[in-house]
Amino acid sequence: MKVMIVDDEVIIRNGLSTVVNWEENGFTVLEPAASAEEALQRIPDEQPEIIFTDIRMTGLSGIDMAREVKKQFPDTEIIIISGFDEFAYAQQAMREGVSDYLLKTSRPGEIIQSAAKARERLEARRRNEEGGRVQQTIVNRGFLRRLLASGSAPDARTEAEFWDRFPDLRPDADGLTVLRIWLLSVHSSGSGESISRPDGDVYRIVGSRLAERLPCAWLEWNGALLLLVKSRGEDDWSRMRPVLGHVEAELGCRVTAAVGLPFTQLQDLPGALAAAAEAGSYAWLLRAERRIRYEEVASRRGIRTVCTVEEESELFALLRAGDTFRLRSWITDLLERIILDPEATPGSMQAYLHSILVSARRWLERAAASIGYSSPLPSGTPFDIYELAKWPERIMVHELKQIMQQYSGMVSASSPVERAIAYIHDHLDQSLSLQQVAKHVHMNPNYFSELFKRETGRNYLEYVTQAKLRKAMRLLRETPAKISEVAGEIGYEDLKYFNRLFKKFTGLTPSEYRASAEVCPSLD
Repeated sequence: MKVMIVDDEVIIRNGLSTVVNWEENGFTVLEPAASAEEALQRIPDEQPEIIFTDIRMTGLSGIDMAREVKKQFPDTEIIIISGFDEFAYAQQAMREGVSDYLLKTSRPGEIIQSAAKARERLEARRRNEEGGRVQQTIVNRGFLRRLLASGSAPDARTEAEFWDRFPDLRPDADGLTVLRIWLLSVHSSGSGESISRPDGDVYRIVGSRLAERLPCAWLEWNGALLLLVKSRGEDDWSRMRPVLGHVEAELGCRVTAAVGLPFTQLQDLPGALAAAAEAGSYAWLLRAERRIRYEEVASRRGIRTVCTVEEESELFALLRAGDTFRLRSWITDLLERIILDPEATPGSMQAYLHSILVSARRWLERAAASIGYSSPLPSGTPFDIYELAKWPERIMVHELKQIMQQYSGMVSASSPVERAIAYIHDHLDQSLSLQQVAKHVHMNPNYFSELFKRETGRNYLEYVTQAKLRKAMRLLRETPAKISEVAGEIGYEDLKYFNRLFKKFTGLTPSEYRASAEVCPSLD
């Protein structure tokens, strides 16, 4: 803590500077001042926290100086050290904000004791002020949170309260300032995936440090750090970037900043928040970008939201194979294609990935039904569909791996005929001979044929034909594939033969079935 001694007597001021053990007691003594005028000139630059001064000096008195110091620096502790033990002097000094009155005959220990008490008063005031500021900041953030959560433009009373609570965000008189909402997402270092529950200290560190560099208010908001920034053009990003770089290096994380549209009227706050949230939702898709601007993503149209038959077939083959490494690679390639699509949006990606998971689950249910699997299939751990846009790789791997394991366990626990049926349904696009299927379940073809009919009630060829045609019915109902493509999917190259079989089985041609499928679900 810095101490300044003011006295026009050189012996006194030098004596006080050297005789008292200031440094041992945690004080730093500045160069003594020879007059009140000199002290007033130096104080703004040197910022002493405690001033020891004489009363009677050439020029301004110590009391005059105390009055001026208190006007500019009200927290400064001023201690009179005088040769006059007069009550009137002490009274006048106290009226001007002087906190103690000592005589020049005081011993060094008494002087240090007076300085220590002044230090205690200073520190107590600072603690109280800091506590008050912290409490006021908490109250202000609560007000801002309620205003943002309301989703509506503030009325005149709320707007007036906003400017009272956040005066630093008021527009400048030159009309060149705007307000912007930034949303900062914290990611694991070296990964594009957001930390699902970042430590609150991360937000406090980032928010506090950014508040030192630019006028803003900040709070935690829906798993991100929200900043309401007073901006002049794009200069806020140039000031944010080095701070974020230091935080990333220090905490071993990565921060993505998304910014909405600029606005000048508080009435536009809800729209600005929505724009920033939209930009922030691209954090995973644009993970290579440090800054995501709403203007750069607003025109994206989205990707297709339903997986193709070819993609389903490829996925089902992977699930049957039971190779988790290949499954992970397939998911990685799939997500990379989405990232590279310039039209991809979080919403369309979420819908597309969800369609893949739904298809995989339906495939598992059909496989279970085809072999008469009686045990209920586990539904798996539920997840929020909206999380697919935030942590797609994590969720896709977990869900598809779970389906793969359920299929493997289901097949391994089944009888030879059940395993044969599962194999048949997995290879309906092929010409399946009885010998081929019998070999798969390690049985003699003749014995297998007898066992198959005994357990299913149908001979092998009849069962395979019906299984193929039932798949064709599903494809006609659920996909826009051409009839020739549907025939190829179940291993029939001769379209006329396929049409004849299909009509014999359903009573309708494939075209008629597709047209009436919505009103004739019982045909399946």
